[in-house]
Amino acid sequence: MTTSRRRWAGLVFISIAVALIIVDSTIVNVAMPSIVGDLGITSTQVQWVQESYTLVFAALLLVFGTLADRYGRRRMLIVGVTVFALASVLAATSQSGDLLIGSRVLQGIGGAMVLPSTLSLINATFRGRERGIAFAVWGSTIGGMVAVGPLLGGWLTTYYSWRWAFGINIPFAILIVVGTLTFVAESRDAGDSRGIDVLGALLSVLTSGSLVFGLIEGRSYGWWSTRRPLAVGGWTWPLGLSPIPLAFAVTVLAGAAFILWGRRRQRAGRTTLLAFDLFRIASFRGGNIAALIVSLGEFGIILSLPLWLQNVLGYSALQTGFVLLALAIGSFVASGFAGAFGNRISPVTVVRVGLAAEIVGVAGIGSVVSAHTGWGAIVPFLFVYGFGVGLATAQLTGVVLKDVPVEASGQGSGTQSTARQIGSALGIAILGTVLFTSAGAALDARLDDLGLPETARTQIVDAVVDSAGAAIPGLERQSPETADAARVAFSDATRYAAFSAAGFLVLGFLATLRLSGTSVDREEREAAAAAE
Repeated sequence: MTTSRRRWAGLVFISIAVALIIVDSTIVNVAMPSIVGDLGITSTQVQWVQESYTLVFAALLLVFGTLADRYGRRRMLIVGVTVFALASVLAATSQSGDLLIGSRVLQGIGGAMVLPSTLSLINATFRGRERGIAFAVWGSTIGGMVAVGPLLGGWLTTYYSWRWAFGINIPFAILIVVGTLTFVAESRDAGDSRGIDVLGALLSVLTSGSLVFGLIEGRSYGWWSTRRPLAVGGWTWPLGLSPIPLAFAVTVLAGAAFILWGRRRQRAGRTTLLAFDLFRIASFRGGNIAALIVSLGEFGIILSLPLWLQNVLGYSALQTGFVLLALAIGSFVASGFAGAFGNRISPVTVVRVGLAAEIVGVAGIGSVVSAHTGWGAIVPFLFVYGFGVGLATAQLTGVVLKDVPVEASGQGSGTQSTARQIGSALGIAILGTVLFTSAGAALDARLDDLGLPETARTQIVDAVVDSAGAAIPGLERQSPETADAARVAFSDATRYAAFSAAGFLVLGFLATLRLSGTSVDREEREAAAAAE
C-alpha cells in the first residue's frame, strides 16, 4: 500500500476512535431511563453519570495533549482506547449508581487520551487541502455520532440491556488498536524534554471540577442558604451557608492561580499546560472562545430530548433513537455540502452558516415541544440542527488549528478540545439545571392549581424530578390528572432548555464575527499558487 493510501486508511481508524468516545457520550442519554429504573439513581446522579465523564474528559485533555506530543501521539491513542475499553467493562457490570459514575470517570480518562491524539495525528499527518478534508471527515464523524449513539443505544436497550450500550465498545476498541498499529505512523515532538506542569494540571482540574459541581448540585444543596446539608462519610456540612458559593469561590481563585502560574512558567521558558503563547494567534484565540460557547449550546439539549421523548411521549428507547437519527442524517448531508463548497467558501463562513442552522433547529424544537407533540414535528428541526452541527464542528476545528505549528499540535488540539469539552460540561450542567428546576417549579404550580396540599405536591414533584421524569408513567395509574400535569410541566421545561441552548448558540455566532472571514490554510494557498 502506498504512503498516501496508508494515511487515508489510518484516518479511517482515527475516525472510528473519535466515534467510539463520542458515541459513548451520547448513547447513555437514550439508555438513561432504563438505568434509572434498574439502578434506582436520582436525577442528580443522572447528571453526574454524564458530567463525571465530561468533566474528567475536559480536565485532562490538556495534560494528555502535551504528553502525546512528548511521548508519541499514536502511543497515547492506543493507551487511551485500552483504558476506555476496560472502563466500559466496569460500566457494563455496575450494580449501583456510584459504581457507574466511577466507571464513567475512568472512561473520561481514556477519552481524554484519545481525542487530542486524533487531532494532533491529523494535524501532523496531513497538509494543505488534504488536511481540510481530513478535518472535515473528523468533524462529520463527531456530528454524525452524536445521533447514531442514541439509535444504537436505543436498539441495544430495547432488545438487550442498557449494559450492552457499554459492552459494545469492546470489539470496536480491538479494531481500533489493530488498525492504528497497522496504518497510523507514530508522531511526536522529540525536541522538547522539559517537565510536565503538574501544579497547572491540578489547578485546571480544581477549576473545572468546582465549577461543574456548583452548577449541578446548586439545586440540591441550595444556591446560597443550605437546603440540604452535604454529607461525606460521617461528616456533615455544618454551616447555614450552602457549600455552593464556596465551590464557585474556589473556581475563581483556582482559575486565577492557573493563569498566573502558567504565565510565570512561560516567562521562565518552562512548559505550560495551556498554550498561552498560542493565544497570540488571532484564529486560535477567537476560535477557542467561539468553540466553548457553541459547545455549551450544542450538547446540552441532547440531555433533555431523550428524557422527554420516552417519559412524556412514551416512546421506547429504539423509537427515540430513530427520531434522533434525523440529526445524524443532517450531519452527514452537511459533510457532503462541505466537500462540494469547502474550496469556494471560507471556513469561517461555513461555521457561521452551520451555527445559523443550529439556532433555527434548536429554537424550532423549543417552539413545537408539548405534551402531545408528534415525532413529525420534531424531525425536520433535528435535521436542520444536525446539518448545522456537521458544518460547524469540522470547520471550526480547522479555523482554530490552521496557524498552529505542527510541533505544538498536541497542545493546540488539547486546548481547543478542552474548550469544547468545558463548553459541553457547562451546557449539560446549566441546561440540565434549567430542565429539572423549571420542571419542578412548573409541576408544583400546576398541582397547586389542582388543589393538592403542599405535602402531596412536594412528594410528587420530588418523585418526578429525582427520577428525571421516569416516575411520570407510574403516576398515570394513580392519578391521570396528576400525570397530565407532570407531562405538561416536563414539556415546558424541555422547551425552556431548548430556548436556553438557542440563546447560547446565538452568543457563539456573535463570537465568530470576530474571526477573519478570509482565512485559508497557508499551505493550501501556496499549493494553489504552485499549480498555476
